[in-house]
Amino acid sequence: MTIRHMPVAALTAAALSLIVINSPAFAQGATEPQATQPMQQGTAPAAISDQKIEAFAVAYLQVDKVRQDYAAKIGAEKDATNKQKLQNEANKQMINAVEKSPGMSLDEYKTIITAAQTNPDVAKKVQEKLKTSDTAQ
Repeated sequence: MTIRHMPVAALTAAALSLIVINSPAFAQGATEPQATQPMQQGTAPAAISDQKIEAFAVAYLQVDKVRQDYAAKIGAEKDATNKQKLQNEANKQMINAVEKSPGMSLDEYKTIITAAQTNPDVAKKVQEKLKTSDTAQ
């Protein structure tokens, strides 16, 4: 996996893949209740520590691996029911990837993605950390 120049669009794709997690249909199958809490407003770059950016990068790379693993399966599936089952399975795997990442919760993950989409400084920090994390793997 090569992430040399990760555009904000890639972060958006990751966020969209996790948005399904909050859908009512998926929430029924989730292993833990999905409480809807408002996102932190005005998340400044200083509010997100370098440790959290690091933890996010590790989680993001794991989520992206799951997304890539399932993308071909979902794309090749013709049956809508089976396609939905694969999507739900992928979402569960993405949640597990985030939850198993040290120092990162699902809420923190979503908060950092949102901040990266709306704040160029956070996006830059995330992209830089993803580049260094990707080369380390």
